[in-house]
Amino acid sequence: MPDIVVIGSFVAGLTVRVPRKPVVGEGLIGDLFDMGPGGKGANQAIAAARLGAIVELVACIGDDLFAEMAGTLFESEGISSSHVHRIPNINTGVGLVTLLPSGDNWIVGHLGANMHMRPHHVEAAEPLISRSDIVIAQFEAPLDSVARGLELGKKHGAMTILNPAPGQAADPELLAHVDILTPNESEARILLGLPPDDPTPTPELAARLLELGVERIVATCGEKGALIVTAQGVEAIAAVPVQPLDVTGAGDSFNAALAVALGEGHSLREAVYRATYAGAYTTTRLGVIDGLPTKAELKVFAQEEGNEI
Repeated sequence: MPDIVVIGSFVAGLTVRVPRKPVVGEGLIGDLFDMGPGGKGANQAIAAARLGAIVELVACIGDDLFAEMAGTLFESEGISSSHVHRIPNINTGVGLVTLLPSGDNWIVGHLGANMHMRPHHVEAAEPLISRSDIVIAQFEAPLDSVARGLELGKKHGAMTILNPAPGQAADPELLAHVDILTPNESEARILLGLPPDDPTPTPELAARLLELGVERIVATCGEKGALIVTAQGVEAIAAVPVQPLDVTGAGDSFNAALAVALGEGHSLREAVYRATYAGAYTTTRLGVIDGLPTKAELKVFAQEEGNEI
């Protein structure tokens, strides 16, 4: 049972599935709706807890009804909220997800209270970080707070994982505290100050990121699987073939499963292999929280695909 500290976010998610992309000024009526808790930090914390980890979340929520949703969620999932800070007179983060029948989506969000996290919030959790196996963070909180969490993780000997989403240009000082960087293909480009559709091959971009101080990179490539890039070379891990219903949260499920597997002592290759199954499982369910598997569910899913994890 690895100890994992998540430096992250909470966002209330509202998802509507529509038949196609609207044009400017058009109103479309959807055929599916889901409302529930989300945010990369909360998603990864819940996913890791369901896979058997002991999880602490450092996050900020607002002063509204969505904050009540957060409290109920953390209690039901067995996640301590002792370092989830309620910020008065500020809204909780919210994400508006538009989903296509293909499973593809786009998200418009407002991070609200998440952007009020400060380094002192993270420093208050240093006793937890000092005994953790893994510290994982994302970019849905201010970068100085993210950097402080990763720095404290390195200080105390924890493995540090940064999921650089939503994508933004990298600060080399922040990356120096990262053991494993997990961008998707567009985020890898944005980290280097490139357009998200830059044609440079992803392995070449990953090599540039290694030069900035990251030890290892796991690049997620959607239906193409994932790439492990280290100083020793590049290894591809195939995707699990599924018919996606909703890809929202698949990256969070992947990152949580990766962290749990590494915390259990698996090799990076084995951890990525397991993570691909977690991400694939999540795409087959509507809504993020309902799509985060337990350890037993993930095992059954892999067996249905003819594999063992």
